[in-house]
Amino acid sequence: MNKQEFIAAIAEKVSMSNVETAKVVNAVLDTIQEEMKAGNKIILTGFGQFEARERAARSGVNPATGEAIKIAACKVPAFKAGKGLKDAINA
Repeated sequence: MNKQEFIAAIAEKVSMSNVETAKVVNAVLDTIQEEMKAGNKIILTGFGQFEARERAARSGVNPATGEAIKIAACKVPAFKAGKGLKDAINA
């Protein structure tokens, strides 16, 4: 399912137009992104939590040349599924 199909499915469930639903979906995604960028967790009880995790600097290998390279520390997005989501998928 791509983003447009996702928006259309939500629009059908809540009886809204695709344009209005797209605004809501984009606002939710933007808010999650902004909060993660600020270092905050977003906890949706029963669904899961979104957070940005620190990844330490490390060494790696360039596969084309075999040369050792340094990979800088960075933040990576992470999602941990909640019990409600896990139960729904496994039901």
